[in-house]
Amino acid sequence: MAEGHSVVAVGSRSQQKASEFASSIPGATAYGSYEDLVCDNDVDAIYVSTPHPFHKEHTLLALHASKPVLCEKPFAISASESEEMIDAALINKVALLEAMWTRYLPHIAQVRKILSSGVLGKIYSVEADHGQRLADRNIPRLVDPELAGGALLDLGIYPISFAHLILGAPTKITSRAVMTDRGVDAQTSAIFDYADGAQAVITTNMITRTPCRALVSGLLARLEIESVFYNPTSMRVITSDGEITEYPHSYQGHGLREQAIEMARVVRSGQLESPLMPWSETVAVMQSLDEIRRQIGLSYPFEN
Repeated sequence: MAEGHSVVAVGSRSQQKASEFASSIPGATAYGSYEDLVCDNDVDAIYVSTPHPFHKEHTLLALHASKPVLCEKPFAISASESEEMIDAALINKVALLEAMWTRYLPHIAQVRKILSSGVLGKIYSVEADHGQRLADRNIPRLVDPELAGGALLDLGIYPISFAHLILGAPTKITSRAVMTDRGVDAQTSAIFDYADGAQAVITTNMITRTPCRALVSGLLARLEIESVFYNPTSMRVITSDGEITEYPHSYQGHGLREQAIEMARVVRSGQLESPLMPWSETVAVMQSLDEIRRQIGLSYPFEN
């Protein structure tokens, strides 16, 4: 648990499930409905980690109860849903952050410093992949269309968000996918094109474990981020003349606490969004996901 944080309540769709979960958290109150949870005056902020299709509904519920929200990735199912959630945060003057936890990690802060230093020169290429052997485990949120399953929203969002971090929103996207027999993507690849000639190549799949590395290549040097690039990890800068600067992995712990720490900072400062993952970036990433979904024909029953 991060210093200054405590879990005081949990909510579920049933009292039994809430009580079972809360039993491992000393002092936590269990609520059998999300409506009861957001009305608890002892709750300072809410972490929304329900299945993808419910992110908007549960975030709006909390925001309209004047509770700050840290909402899991993918932030929503679409850019339009994201904008609706952001509008609610503005109307209620309540903080709202996307729990894209990678953006809050120390090694990504170092990546930002490397980029701003100019040591890489003009960036021409970004490569990032995220594949896990998960499909044969029959995890509902990954395989079920009703839960917005597939590799793209659950796994692909990591390399896509990374490409946005480095190069911003693309001017053109070209994507292809292999679909499961249930109609969600098992494997998706995409090329992002940019007006300045740069490209990002991202791949994701839920069939097999891939290297899960990231590479940023500039005119003067390249940045290599080791597996797993979206976790705390080691990396290095290699210049065109072979000089290597190592950034070893020294972080203690998994890394999920950093987003909670940033959430607390934002709330206490009176801000509504985090500069580490601003709303404009959240919407831009969702727009890229929307376009990839359109190209590969990935839709969900509840959207029709």
